Amino acid sequence: MRFLSTIKVALRALRRNTMRSMLTALGIIIGVGAVITMVSIGSGARAQVEAQIASLGQNIITVFPGSFSAGGMRSGWGGSATLTPEDGDAIVREVANVVGLSIELRDRTQVLANGLNWNTEVKGESPDYPFIRSWPIASGGMFEEQDVNNIGKVAVIGQTVVDQLFPDVDPIGQTLRIRNLPFRVIGVLGRKGYSVSGQDQDDVVIIPYTSHMRRLSHRPYINAILVQAAKPGAVEQVQQDINDLLTQRRQGREPDFTVRNQQEIAEFATAQSRTMTMLLAGIACVSLVVGGIGIMNIMLVSVTERTREIGIRLAVGAHGSDVLAQFLIEAVILSSMGGILGILLGIGASESVSWYYKWPVLVPTFWIVVAVTFSAAVGVFFGYYPARKASQLDPIDALRYE
Repeated sequence: MRFLSTIKVALRALRRNTMRSMLTALGIIIGVGAVITMVSIGSGARAQVEAQIASLGQNIITVFPGSFSAGGMRSGWGGSATLTPEDGDAIVREVANVVGLSIELRDRTQVLANGLNWNTEVKGESPDYPFIRSWPIASGGMFEEQDVNNIGKVAVIGQTVVDQLFPDVDPIGQTLRIRNLPFRVIGVLGRKGYSVSGQDQDDVVIIPYTSHMRRLSHRPYINAILVQAAKPGAVEQVQQDINDLLTQRRQGREPDFTVRNQQEIAEFATAQSRTMTMLLAGIACVSLVVGGIGIMNIMLVSVTERTREIGIRLAVGAHGSDVLAQFLIEAVILSSMGGILGILLGIGASESVSWYYKWPVLVPTFWIVVAVTFSAAVGVFFGYYPARKASQLDPIDALRYE
């Protein structure tokens, strides 16, 4: 009962100076709001990147050329073209739990069809490519192994290429000219959207990798090998087996390839956004500290203004612990109220940013709990000294205070 009475006294004291109480809580409101906003935007961006990585397919392992030592230098992913189709064939033959593999070449070039032209990415791939990428065929079909063996002049195109070159006609069966070579369109991919890097994934023409190597690029090396493991639990083992196999095929030479699984690529893609989110959240936390100092300052002023009131309470039988609890509760109420309003401000600001800039946002429940807990802790930490000072006043000196 005494505790409830103390809370009522604390609330009554705060209501007597409503404007000052609101201004005192403003630092906490801004700090919590800034933290929630920054974390929500960062979490939304990270979730979008992870979703886009997942849309590339499940249990994917990618082999890149490069990342080898030569004269004391390391080239990094794609720094040296040394992978060959034979490496892909060896993986299919000798690595267990591989359910799909695509040999990949990439070039950007001008394509012509239906009296129109368009600059797009032309990929050489294996027939397993749509299966590995979880990319459905909207119409027609994918080329087969026979087309790869025969260096077939067939193509599967993305929706953007359809929009640009075949706006009014069915593209299936039409002729698409790539570097003046005719390719027959046999399939149209479903719409995929943008990639992690912001590239339009639908702006693509896919042909057999052998056709790309021998008819277009005329080069013996490939850009990447996409491998799909049978299940999530087999990814690490398949990755290690691929690494061991390709190392063995190099017969003691320095590794001239890099093997990465989907999770590693996702972590690499989200590392920068995660770092920036934590940095901005850390800067926003400074506002909480400043708000806590403001609470301490106002509570010290309040102790000075209410010295006679404190003396009267002590004189009629209140204990020092009662006075301590009253002022501590006032500080906690101020900071908690600021925390709650700050959460509402942060959610509102996040949604506004999402609506105006079309950015994805994700408000994590964990950070809401952290914000409320931290704001209450700020009230206890910065409110304790003024409350203790009030509880230690001498009743006689307090009653004499003018």
